[in-house]
Amino acid sequence: MATVWFILWMLLWAVYFILDGFDLGMGTLMPFIASDDHERRVIYNAQGPYWDGNEVWLITAGGATFAAFPHAYAVMFSALYAPLLLLLFCLIFRAVAFEFRGKRDSRAWVLCWDACMVLGSFLPALLLGVAFANLFMGIPIDGDGVYHGNLLKLLNPYGLAGGLLFVLMFCYHGALWLEMKSEGALRSKAMTAARALWPLVLSAVLLFLALSGAYTGMFERIAQHPVSWAALAIAVLGLIASRLALEGSTVAAWTGSAVFILGLTFFGVSGMYPGIILSSIDPAYSVTVFNGASSPLTLTIMLAVALCAVPVVILYQAWVYWT
Repeated sequence: MATVWFILWMLLWAVYFILDGFDLGMGTLMPFIASDDHERRVIYNAQGPYWDGNEVWLITAGGATFAAFPHAYAVMFSALYAPLLLLLFCLIFRAVAFEFRGKRDSRAWVLCWDACMVLGSFLPALLLGVAFANLFMGIPIDGDGVYHGNLLKLLNPYGLAGGLLFVLMFCYHGALWLEMKSEGALRSKAMTAARALWPLVLSAVLLFLALSGAYTGMFERIAQHPVSWAALAIAVLGLIASRLALEGSTVAAWTGSAVFILGLTFFGVSGMYPGIILSSIDPAYSVTVFNGASSPLTLTIMLAVALCAVPVVILYQAWVYWT
């Protein structure tokens, strides 16, 4: 049952990256592709009906971590306290920007909230990449789960490579979404941005994989459960399909990008299995699926609740997207 919840945990993070990723990507791209206030409003409106529902999946992923793997939750949120707190404040200011931007007819006021939107989109993407890359590599925790490090230790070359990958991946994903939701000059600029970002995303993936071999034991762990290679193959096929569809169907291109994010998330997170929080001090100190999980009864009850509640959320969000 613990392994089942590990798979569901991966899925929740992947869904969050897919759904909120295009919001964060559009916000990050805004100063580069929006040349006037009208185009910036279009970018806000392209996110408007969806962003708050998309962030529900972040709360769900965090809640699932707490309920299914409480020991992992305690260690993770203690070790990554600084970046997660910064992530939270960025998301708060980003949310406020949606509501406050149009409250006053002042250029300085509007520019202030636009800056909050851009930073509140860029920094979460960067921090998520840094955090997950460090989880893949392992962080300095001792046998009591105490973190021996600081924020600067997380900003190592591998962590920054993960942050770069997430930023570029979300920007590409967001450019495709904006292309679907805009028209005229802004749509053309979104298309141009997507074309320019695709080779950068591919390069970032190759760099991250190369550094994964140098900085982590990911490939050695994957050798023990090679099904993870299927996830990487799906990610690569999704990225290629997205580029091939870019000149034709934007919906197909965005779907390919979503498949890419799904596959890459499963590949990276499954590369930690059975670990959830890997210790760089001593592998014996790592928090695993087995020593960090709740009781089998708790996991079974949670699974029953999830099977009832999650489909309702999916149906509601599908209705929002459809309408």
